[in-house]
Amino acid sequence: MTLLSAPPQTSGTTDPGPAPLAPAARLLPALAAVYRAQLARAKVARIPLLFVATFQSLGILVMMRGVVDPGETAAARSVVAGSSVLVVAFVALNLLAQYFGRLRATGGLDHYATLPVPAASVVLGAAAAYASFTLPGAVVTAAAGAVMFGLPLGQLWVLLAVVPLAGAALSGLGAACGLLAPRQEIATMLGQLGMSAALLLGVLPVDHLPQPVLWLRDLLPSTYGVEAFARTFAADPDWAEVAGDLAVCAGVGVVSLAVATWAYRRATTR
Repeated sequence: MTLLSAPPQTSGTTDPGPAPLAPAARLLPALAAVYRAQLARAKVARIPLLFVATFQSLGILVMMRGVVDPGETAAARSVVAGSSVLVVAFVALNLLAQYFGRLRATGGLDHYATLPVPAASVVLGAAAAYASFTLPGAVVTAAAGAVMFGLPLGQLWVLLAVVPLAGAALSGLGAACGLLAPRQEIATMLGQLGMSAALLLGVLPVDHLPQPVLWLRDLLPSTYGVEAFARTFAADPDWAEVAGDLAVCAGVGVVSLAVATWAYRRATTR
């Protein structure tokens, strides 16, 4: 008895092949999704984060109050403006460098690399989520410093522009440090060094710094946010100079976030 195998069916059926991949998400919707996800994860640490960043800056104000007399108007403006922006530096530069350094060390970047989202949306979403927590602390620090040093309170609304722009510049720098550092410990060290630079070069009065240190100060992204905010404490602020400082801060922010995006692509493809 012979077994006859059925002939293969060739009635017009062909192998469809692999299904095409879904198109990548657009930048703005992906950015909004990453921002909401990061914001939800950071809510648990929001109160301690705000407390530490604000308490640190208030402590700097109290310390500098014993060094700078309220009659030294220019020095007082630098101290208050620098302490306010220091809240942003603590979160956007220091903590973001540690965050991306930890993601790279633990393989957490692999999760984002599998998502069909642009690299810029991951960097911008994380940076925006971290910087969102800094505005209340910056306002509290600025108000307390203005009262402490006898400065006017009428222009605190400028922080609505200073905090996002300085936060963008410092967030890009912090993310780049975390993504480019070969080890997590080095990323943490770079974040701490960056925050220390923002503290020393942003809070100390300009008149008390030697010229070589002033050149380094001009290279720090947050300097222009500090200068813009400090100018608003004048009786008749020069709004053209304020806008110029903010424009420089915005330009530095675009460059630093672009570098961070390149660093993210580099870290996820190695």
